[in-house]
Amino acid sequence: MSLRPAMLSIVFVFFLSGCAGIRQPNVGLSVEKISSPTVRVGVAVSTLPKVDTFFPGADCLLCMATASIANSSLTKYTQTLPNDDLSSLGSEVVELLRKMGADAKLIPENINIDSLAQWNPEAVNFAKKNFMPLKEKYGIDKLVFINIYSVGMIRTYASYFPTSTPKASISALGVMVNLNDNTYDWYAPMLVQKATDGDWDEPPKFPGLTNAYFQAIEQFKDGAKKPFKP
Repeated sequence: MSLRPAMLSIVFVFFLSGCAGIRQPNVGLSVEKISSPTVRVGVAVSTLPKVDTFFPGADCLLCMATASIANSSLTKYTQTLPNDDLSSLGSEVVELLRKMGADAKLIPENINIDSLAQWNPEAVNFAKKNFMPLKEKYGIDKLVFINIYSVGMIRTYASYFPTSTPKASISALGVMVNLNDNTYDWYAPMLVQKATDGDWDEPPKFPGLTNAYFQAIEQFKDGAKKPFKP
């Protein structure tokens, strides 16, 4: 385990907020804004992150080392789990958009958010990065972007001590950006956590947590697609 996984939840909250004093509220998807063949919609999903374990709350170097050692078997196994079930999410959203009447297409390449310029981080309902150059680049009017931050298992800690059993966890942010003015037509933080129904501590294959992991992926995909279903 590294400092980055341990700080993941803090970074996630910071990203969603935009900055310390501004919190972006959820924005529900309006069908009227996309159910037209004259509206060109691109759909992109971020590069899938490595499947890993995360121990938020283990917030000192020794705490992180303790959590890492205590969960080493789980981490070793978790890192072998596949995440390819998520790879079809973009194309599935495209099909749903087409059923809604939108002119939708999949953006096949990864969009590097870090490469985009900053855009008025103090404003609510505006993207914090400037997505507008993508209008001409991809020939689209709106961009649906699902940014998946983490996939794996999470176990919360209070310094050295676990405060929960491990759970399957997926965190992401779904947005639709109007590329004419950089506003959000949809903004939806997503977090799915699924505990095992029985005993979790069953190394080396952790069957209970494995089942919870694949259930969490399906639940996440269903939730990500729900706003686009008629």
